[in-house]
Amino acid sequence: MSTLPNRCDQRILRECERGRDATNPAWSAHVSAFFGHDVTVSQQQSATSTQDIIRTDIPARLDRLPWSRWHWRILVGLGTVWILDGLEVTIVGNVAGRMAQQGSGIAISTEQVTTVAAAVYVAGACVGALFFGWLTDRLGRKKLFMVTLAVYLAATAVTAFSWTAWFFFLCRFFTGFGIGGEYAAINSAIDELIPARIRGRIDLVVNGSFWVGAAVGAFASIALLNTAFFAEDLGWRLAFGIGVVLGLVILLVRRHVPESPRWLALHGRTGEAERVVAEAERTVAEQTGEPLPEAHGTISIRPRGALGFAAVARTVVTRYPRRTVLGLALFIGQAFLYNSVTFGFAVILTTFFAVPNGDTGYYFAVIAVGNFLGPVLLGHLFDSVGRKVMISSTYIGSGVLLFGTAWLFQRGELSAVTMTACWTAVLFLASAGASAAYLTVSEIFPLETRALCIAFFYAVGTAIGGITGPLLFNGLVSSGRVPDTTLAFCIGAALMTLAGLVEAAIGVRAERRSLESLAAPLSSVDESGAAVP
Repeated sequence: MSTLPNRCDQRILRECERGRDATNPAWSAHVSAFFGHDVTVSQQQSATSTQDIIRTDIPARLDRLPWSRWHWRILVGLGTVWILDGLEVTIVGNVAGRMAQQGSGIAISTEQVTTVAAAVYVAGACVGALFFGWLTDRLGRKKLFMVTLAVYLAATAVTAFSWTAWFFFLCRFFTGFGIGGEYAAINSAIDELIPARIRGRIDLVVNGSFWVGAAVGAFASIALLNTAFFAEDLGWRLAFGIGVVLGLVILLVRRHVPESPRWLALHGRTGEAERVVAEAERTVAEQTGEPLPEAHGTISIRPRGALGFAAVARTVVTRYPRRTVLGLALFIGQAFLYNSVTFGFAVILTTFFAVPNGDTGYYFAVIAVGNFLGPVLLGHLFDSVGRKVMISSTYIGSGVLLFGTAWLFQRGELSAVTMTACWTAVLFLASAGASAAYLTVSEIFPLETRALCIAFFYAVGTAIGGITGPLLFNGLVSSGRVPDTTLAFCIGAALMTLAGLVEAAIGVRAERRSLESLAAPLSSVDESGAAVP
């Protein structure tokens, strides 16, 4: 970096780092020469006030970066939140029976673990998503994705020392609180750092990794609950330690993940944003050994204060009503389909196919593999064929397959193996579609509202999936009657299919497009300084 020639230049840099500008064109020339990029333009003045406008090419420079180890570090550091969630949900389900036994060291029933504790975890996730989502848009992505992981780690570690039901419930609330906050901070950061041309496949793989955690939790629980290796009051406690170990590793990696330059620029911290992008460019160029392609396009913004809940809700609903309907439809549809299948899968296998309780985990592992392979194998099509076609196809396709499964089940033509095969096929498509629901709401709303929008739709989907779904499907699946279970399948299939039709009608073609072209920041201005509608 060249030496600043005089105090004037030093003051320019300080003003630029604060998101300010100067009216003298020479100042802008010094800043551009110093940074090597067009960072700011002169102020737009009115008769009564002076407000700064920043013009930056940071989004274009991030989107044109080739894939490198720099991106892998971000992916590992941030994307593993879904593995933790899958791990948590599966472990609690698997250790419920052991915790309810005498000698476990805690007075709690199986029903309390699988219903009350599950509902408390969901409530914590919803509250955490909204609370941390609001803070993420105000304070930045990096601050919050460090805090949310720390909350999760502390709550999970303390859970292992539970001695009463109420203490266990409290720990589960704060574990969910941390996980819910992770979604808002992590998904917004990933989308703002990953190049537009591959954003779809990366997001789908990240979201689909929930099932990697589910499979790890299922197999680890088998070993930890084996009384030949661990005492009855120890194995289930060690199971919660898996998340702590994995979380600590992730925390170490996250220390090196930068703040989102898009968020920094939006809040007037252009000097910091420029340094993050310049460092990324230097690192990627060294790792790939090739010159970086040219970046094309700039945006002009006028930094503004953070928005509150009411302002975000008003902005999203009034400016993007169709997109709000789309997000709700996608989240509600996938929540009901998943609950119609996964909530009572073990009961269905044991009740209708006489599968021993101890063997249901193996069937679940097969389902988990199918869930993960869907986003991995289909993810690239969401960037090439396109979001609208692929999301509608996976939603409608999984709905139709579940209708077919219900029909075969009603006719008595399925065995435990073929039923599992049907579920795996359904969820192969559904997992890709459901992952794309998270992708959709994270890229079709303005940057200022991104984290809170992710939090809102996540909270709605999680609340419906974790509260309404179980209340509806528990009675149907547990009745032991084939028609009731068939009805549960049909409800999930119908809502998933309907969501697919909504996507086909009003979906957004977001593939390979920058986030700013999909939804301009609320602080965007045109050449005259007027707000962009």
